[in-house]
Amino acid sequence: MVDLDGEQYLTGEEAASLLGIKRETLYAYVSRGYLKSYRQGIKRQRLYRRAEVEDLLRLSASSGERASRAV
Repeated sequence: MVDLDGEQYLTGEEAASLLGIKRETLYAYVSRGYLKSYRQGIKRQRLYRRAEVEDLLRLSASSGERASRAV
């Protein structure tokens, strides 16, 4: 986890693990607009805002489905 400007961000691996999905599925979520990624650093590492990942997780949990089926 990375703290930037008072916000917590997750790496792709951390976000996928929290959602219970593969990293490829995480990238599909971004390309479909279900989740936003943020570039960080010279290597342009992709990070995911923890609050947004948790919102997606709650949405999928409230519908009784795994995150990978919620979208």
